[in-house]
Amino acid sequence: MKKIFSSLPVKLLIGIVIGIIFGQIFPENVMSVVVPLKNILGQVINFVVPLIVIGFIAPSITKLGNNASRMLGVALMVAYTSSVLAALLSMGAGYAIIPNLPVVSEIEGLKELPEDVFGLTIPQIMNVMSALAFSILIGLAAIWTKAKTIITILEEFQNIVLAIVSKIIIPILPVFIAFTFTCLSYDGTITKQLPVFVSAVVIVMIGHYIWLTVLYAAAGVYSGKNPIEVVKHYGPAYITAVGTMSSAATLAVALRCARKSKVLREDMVDFGVPLFANIHLCGSVLTEVFFCMIVSKVLYGTLPDIQTLVLFCVLLAIFAIGAPGVPGGTVMASLGLITGVLGFGDDGTALMLAIFALQDSFGTACNVTGDGALTLFLTGYAEKHGIEKQNISVEL
Repeated sequence: MKKIFSSLPVKLLIGIVIGIIFGQIFPENVMSVVVPLKNILGQVINFVVPLIVIGFIAPSITKLGNNASRMLGVALMVAYTSSVLAALLSMGAGYAIIPNLPVVSEIEGLKELPEDVFGLTIPQIMNVMSALAFSILIGLAAIWTKAKTIITILEEFQNIVLAIVSKIIIPILPVFIAFTFTCLSYDGTITKQLPVFVSAVVIVMIGHYIWLTVLYAAAGVYSGKNPIEVVKHYGPAYITAVGTMSSAATLAVALRCARKSKVLREDMVDFGVPLFANIHLCGSVLTEVFFCMIVSKVLYGTLPDIQTLVLFCVLLAIFAIGAPGVPGGTVMASLGLITGVLGFGDDGTALMLAIFALQDSFGTACNVTGDGALTLFLTGYAEKHGIEKQNISVEL
């Protein structure tokens, strides 16, 4: 029993339940303490995110040697293809289901959270996209110039980041998730907003599971390996993503989950999982497309035409690439598309932001879990094309 309660998934679930209960009973003066504590923990996690990206991607690229450029291209191709196809699947489901769906747009009555009295900010040393670009460039350049000293430094930096993750980030995650759900429960997001779009959220979540099934099945067929051996380890990452609403903040747990799989190559895990956390958003784009169609129907009385939505889907997968570092980042990154391509006004964008937040955590969980399937694709590609396995002796 002690071993069960000490496991990360159980701790995360306990944090969610406790947070929801406390959010219903805590008075405003207690919440005025919870809110800044939640924000501080969130900033600590987000501060480490660029370090995780650099600490894993750059050394992993150097370990791939002359195959780095090719593997990077393959990773980008499969990630973008997954996001676009997920968006098109959502579009098709929207045209078939939404006309028969009794959609309601009332979202009033939320309680306002107390202000963050501390106002403490811990800015990242660089944003996630800068860290990603830096990691790719420094890794490739180190290979091209055979910079042995830099390669050694990058490997040591990876060990430093692993220590930060295992000794700081993993222990505070359950507390952060508990605080997050306390705030969601207190302001009424769970109790008041959820029933408004419950049917749409359920449909979207079913879409997530359908797409994950397609991804893992395709990865299993391509690689010739059992995809169940990958997905069965992703429970802690899924739960963490539900609580943090951020692919990047879930990165440490996702790496631990992927490393437990017997069919994934460790070098592909260290290279693929951090990369996909920043470029693969199949669940988020699937969700946003469906909700955009609902909002269009509610506010403007019609669904966007097919040509417009196809363009939106193709561009959305590109615009969302920089979103994983921020909860709700996909819809924020694509506001220009929502207003420019779909023609939404202020009411439309406000409603999108509100309803997207209802299931943002589950879209993120789909993104993170889907990364395991894409890493299986990379493993299959590496083995089919004779890319030599790199020996990496780092424990997370």
